[in-house]
Amino acid sequence: MHGMPSALRQFRAIGLGLAFMSIVVLPLTGTTLIHAQASAPAAPVEEPSTSTDLFVMAGSDFDRPGLLPRANYNIGIGHTFAFLKKDPIGDELTFAYTYENAGTHGFLHTIYGEHTESLGIMKNFSLPKTKLWTGYTWIQSGITSYTGYAHVENRLDSGVSLGAIVHCSFHSSIWIQESYSKVVTVPWYTTSSAGYTYSW
Repeated sequence: MHGMPSALRQFRAIGLGLAFMSIVVLPLTGTTLIHAQASAPAAPVEEPSTSTDLFVMAGSDFDRPGLLPRANYNIGIGHTFAFLKKDPIGDELTFAYTYENAGTHGFLHTIYGEHTESLGIMKNFSLPKTKLWTGYTWIQSGITSYTGYAHVENRLDSGVSLGAIVHCSFHSSIWIQESYSKVVTVPWYTTSSAGYTYSW
């Protein structure tokens, strides 16, 4: 080595230094980075801020006077909007179609029907100490048509509901609700119903 030119000795020294770094220092640095990444807390998964609900419900009206039971079938769709989250009235806009037995007898169906297309606004809210259940209020108003008579009779139909949701999964839930409704020129009635909802 004493006979080597100084430039060659410097080149060999640099080469040995690079080899040492590649064998010892770089693996240690990589291990440190991997350990830091593994120990860093995972970012929380954010729940979707909006959703769309397709619901099908069945129940019974209790018409006044006399608490007469009559079938009530409901299908509709709703969508939550992020900008309505803090609105005290509601954060989900809905459209629904409802069929009700409007006859004086029977339960499931008669020639006299009440067909309602309504728009609504629903307010979803959490319940204390549980994520399985949530609650909601629902205000609806629309046009109801009475069929089976000589002429179709159209009336304004408005109602308010209070309900609970059992969340089976993000996509599936069971809705249970009690509603109060009033049609112009017709006695008021309540409806107890339950149904299935698919959300996405």
